Amino acid sequence: MTILHRPEGRIVKSSDRVTIRQVTDHPSIHHHPFFFVDAWDQAMSFLLLISHRTGKPQICIEPAPGEALVQLTDEPDLAEWSVIPSRDGRWVYYVAGQMGKRVSPRDGTVETLVHFGSQQMREAGMVGAAMGTTALSASGRFWAVPVKSGAVSQFWLVDTQAQTADVFLEAPTIGHPQFCPDDENLILYAGPMTDRVWVTNRAGKARRIFQRAHDMQWITHEVWRSGHRSVLFVDWPNGMGEIDVDTGAVRDVTNFPVWHGAPDATGQRLVCDTNFPDRGLHVLDLTGQGDAVFLTEPKARSQGAHWAHPFPYNDGPVKVHAPQHTHPHPRFSPDGRHVVYTSDASGHAQVFVLTIH
Repeated sequence: MTILHRPEGRIVKSSDRVTIRQVTDHPSIHHHPFFFVDAWDQAMSFLLLISHRTGKPQICIEPAPGEALVQLTDEPDLAEWSVIPSRDGRWVYYVAGQMGKRVSPRDGTVETLVHFGSQQMREAGMVGAAMGTTALSASGRFWAVPVKSGAVSQFWLVDTQAQTADVFLEAPTIGHPQFCPDDENLILYAGPMTDRVWVTNRAGKARRIFQRAHDMQWITHEVWRSGHRSVLFVDWPNGMGEIDVDTGAVRDVTNFPVWHGAPDATGQRLVCDTNFPDRGLHVLDLTGQGDAVFLTEPKARSQGAHWAHPFPYNDGPVKVHAPQHTHPHPRFSPDGRHVVYTSDASGHAQVFVLTIH
């Protein structure tokens, strides 16, 4: 199925440095997938977003700037942060209820690939593993989905070509999975907040690649750096580090207070948001040349008061109020010319695209 919604895009800022286009304008929640998940396919034939305009989250695309929004799903139980597009643009993968599905951006055809069989599906809460993000390999063949089942988290691997699905790893917590862009047999995931950075191969051989220096060190928001077989991580609020997954070597990248940071496809630049204080969106040169460059101030509420305090998780899980659609979560387009982000400054979360001149 597909449902058309009127075009809502409009230019809200234009200067010699940037142009900002507001993509959505309906009085409801909208957001793009996540800071480490692409919002476009590789050819940029559509922009992917989630819209609550029908009363429940649904997958929508904008085929081209200024065109009508196309609603691709009508699911009663879409896991809105599970959504991830294939690079070739053929499919958008997502979890709905206990099932793993994919929908075609071309005609809205939906296919069910797996039934996970867990009533629980995700951890309780709003952050980390509770979000239910999933991972898709660069070729689109392998889809990795963490599923909370009783006392453990099961890591499911779906072979989208053979259309088979099996559990390949069990662990206490599996959050924010990401396939290495340079190696389809390597998956990054977040363990418990106190023991965060792990990788595994598709056979389930997992290993820790970073250990905290002390109990108050807050490691978060890991992301692959394309072309380097390395993982960037936030040492909140002190900056970023980088881990070589083959040697285990760790280096400091910047002392700029990155909150959510994602590199471009070349691994040379990183776009990030900031919080406590909110200094806006910035671009950092990962080669170490130059200072952070200011892009814009989204004025998003960026809810999550725990970010303003020392590491709170040493004694176990903490209930926090941090609705993710209030965070900008900036991400580069595949060609590196645009940045997608979310802002709820108007009272409703809307999707924006910033073009760098």
